[in-house]
Amino acid sequence: MADLTFADPPFNLAKKYRSYDDHRGGEEYLDWCRQWLHELLRITKPTGSLCVHNIPKWLTHYAAFLNTQADFRHWIAWDALGMPLGKTLMPRHYGILFYAKDKRRQKFYEIRHPHRRCRKCGVLHKDYGGKKHGLHPFGPLVSDVWSDLHRIKHASRRDPHPCQLPETVLERIILMTTDAGDVVVDPFAGTGTTLVAARKLGRRYLGIELDAAYVAIARERLTQAHPVSRLGEVWVSQVRGALVTIRDCDWPQLQAYYAIPEPAAAIETAPIVFDWRLAAVASLPTLAAAQTPSARRRKTA
Repeated sequence: MADLTFADPPFNLAKKYRSYDDHRGGEEYLDWCRQWLHELLRITKPTGSLCVHNIPKWLTHYAAFLNTQADFRHWIAWDALGMPLGKTLMPRHYGILFYAKDKRRQKFYEIRHPHRRCRKCGVLHKDYGGKKHGLHPFGPLVSDVWSDLHRIKHASRRDPHPCQLPETVLERIILMTTDAGDVVVDPFAGTGTTLVAARKLGRRYLGIELDAAYVAIARERLTQAHPVSRLGEVWVSQVRGALVTIRDCDWPQLQAYYAIPEPAAAIETAPIVFDWRLAAVASLPTLAAAQTPSARRRKTA
């Protein structure tokens, strides 16, 4: 049984997959989707979660089906660039449906992302007005609109697959719904992004994929992924040495690695600073290395 089932199926947009025809009739496509949605719910633990990524057009149908069998939690809007379609609003988000097998028993953790700041002056983008004294040092709780995680824009960073999510999206979902050692299942594994994210965060994983070439890429990626995305004993999501998602309950342990401005209102203009001397004993080498004096000199050279 799975603690988290995640699906990022073909969108029926005539994408060029190697071993799948992505151009079906609308009802044929939805009938097929209902079949695998039913199976995903079947293998999800009573304490588990199901997340499905797609365009809003199809997610409305998914929700109508899932509402009869599971408990709706959120429609997460993942902000992403779209292409003008003509005589319609320009699409600017993908959706992630988030369901509980049983909301009374679901495992769920509140998560935080870093404060967003002006790149030039370092001041917070958001004006907290008279509530500055209550600012959390790391950043706000994550809402159901994700605009801080970005698509893979450069071909050099993509696998040869028509639809590839960034690992940070999967890591965020995994952190908020599972613990280390839990099982993550992805029935549309593609080149293995979900599996890599799960492995990096110390979770067990199972992926299903039709195409042999994609399977080979996924296996190679997994040989290069290791369960080291943590700071001390805390699992975190990070990109190039910067944390992008943490669990709220883990902050008491993580704050020991940071110099935090006082009083709390000072965070508006002065960000917390990672202390590389403390990080030297942590289990996240990329984070520690990125903050050493020599690394900082290289960045400014």
